[in-house]
Amino acid sequence: MERLIKSGVGWRIGWNQNAPEYKGLVGTDDWAIELTEAELNEFCRLLSQLADTMKQLTAELMDEEKIACEAESDLLWMEVEGYPHEYSLRFILNTGRCAEGKWNASAIPGLLQAAGMLKVF
Repeated sequence: MERLIKSGVGWRIGWNQNAPEYKGLVGTDDWAIELTEAELNEFCRLLSQLADTMKQLTAELMDEEKIACEAESDLLWMEVEGYPHEYSLRFILNTGRCAEGKWNASAIPGLLQAAGMLKVF
């Protein structure tokens, strides 16, 4: 695998192992930012962690109750907001480039699945 970009309605995620510095990419149909390997790994880890947290909260919340959960590392801050089965995602890159992005709830299932399989191929 040299270069891989996965995309769906409202999301994109990619990996280029031969890139000198920015090997990862995340974005939507309207924007994208390249990430270092460490940033992309952290993005995927925190996304998975937040999705697991939302799954666990399903039994704790009433059907009409919304929630926001945050996760942060030295590289990224991320937040999911909405219902345990349908939530949006925001992130802020904490490194020197500083960037911010957001995905709508409809994009999250595809992005989550692709992030989990990105480096498997």
